[in-house]
Amino acid sequence: MKVRNWFWIFSVILLVALSILSYFVFYKSSTSLFFIVEGFVLFTALYLFIFYGRIIKPLHIIGNGMELLREQDFSSRLRYVKQPDADRIVDIFNKMMEQLKDERLHLREQNHLLDLLIDASPMGVVMLDLDQRVYTINPAAHKMLGPSSAAVVVGQLLAQIDSPLASAMCEIPLYCSRTVRLDGANVYKCTHSSFIDRGFQHSFYLVEPLTQEVFNAEKKAYEKVIRMIAHEVNNTMAGISSTLDTLQSTFSGIENMDDVCEVLRVSSDRCYSMSRFITNFADVVRIPEPQLRVLQLNDVVTACKRFMETICLNRNIDIVMELNEKSPVVKLDNTLFEQVLVNIIKNAAEAIAHDGKIFIRTSCNPSCLEIADTGKAISKEIEAKIFSPFFSTKPDGQGLGLIFIREVLLKHNCTFSLRTYDDGLTRFRILFG
Repeated sequence: MKVRNWFWIFSVILLVALSILSYFVFYKSSTSLFFIVEGFVLFTALYLFIFYGRIIKPLHIIGNGMELLREQDFSSRLRYVKQPDADRIVDIFNKMMEQLKDERLHLREQNHLLDLLIDASPMGVVMLDLDQRVYTINPAAHKMLGPSSAAVVVGQLLAQIDSPLASAMCEIPLYCSRTVRLDGANVYKCTHSSFIDRGFQHSFYLVEPLTQEVFNAEKKAYEKVIRMIAHEVNNTMAGISSTLDTLQSTFSGIENMDDVCEVLRVSSDRCYSMSRFITNFADVVRIPEPQLRVLQLNDVVTACKRFMETICLNRNIDIVMELNEKSPVVKLDNTLFEQVLVNIIKNAAEAIAHDGKIFIRTSCNPSCLEIADTGKAISKEIEAKIFSPFFSTKPDGQGLGLIFIREVLLKHNCTFSLRTYDDGLTRFRILFG
């Protein structure tokens, strides 16, 4: 019970006791003694009133202040009690509450700004709790980890998340950074660090996308090499081809020179083949900027499927369409994107070789296209190289198909991956931004 309540109970009991005493004095003693007792009662009441104003009321006000502190109600203030000593305490208390209110507001504003910066940052941020489970993930990191909903990721261990990036992050020691290349298409710089919150250490990861920077550096390098090679080879081939054509025309009218003319013709054809070979490399450098239009993804996929059916039928390969009932609406350059799809389906068919299936799936939220095949699995070693310039697993491959696909998809602001999953299917996934 509060001090004020005890004071009033004590005061009432005391005054009642004194009143009873004065009653007995009035009937059993002299009148003068009665007035003395009554005066003492009045003096006691006056003293209690003054004692309440000077002692009990300030204590009650200070007690209210303690309650406000306990409830963390920094917006309320204490009233002055017109007692110098108590009012100084009230004044100090009110100033302290004002400072606490300003600091809390400032801290909230800082935290809100920090939350906005983290959410808007292109760098992925993943924070872990004391059990090493994900408790905060920003949209950039969510997109990097994969299409799973953030609600599913939160509360899980990193090792439980179905994402190559999450698996790679688990292997990074505390206070270390590592560059990770996944599916051959995405490059990230991952940093594992920690911070102290309320005396406890919390781990977090910063994931910086380097894909565009790495690809731009690679592109500048191979563009320069291709231009130099194309210039020298084409100039040389032009002179050789012209000379061979002239010799072939000269020897064609001479008897017993048929073998020589055949050699010259074969050599000339080889020169033209070499020119076309170099031109294919140069065409990768000259991919035009996409002319984006709003299209139904299902319609684009269906048109490409019809085009590739003949090649697949000859190999006894079935194309299984699993399109979303509601077609995803995306912005595409139809011509460029059809070439991408033809290349992907062609690669899938070549991976199967004979007898198999190709699954083509579309989905919404986010808009996604997936082309899966039952062909030969992609090993981890090859997975890291498949989108590298001029890399190919085919004996006669030039390593241009996936480079073309990569460049076109990047121009469409798509994220993509190519890898073999645990179910044995090799999936080419394209997420539209």
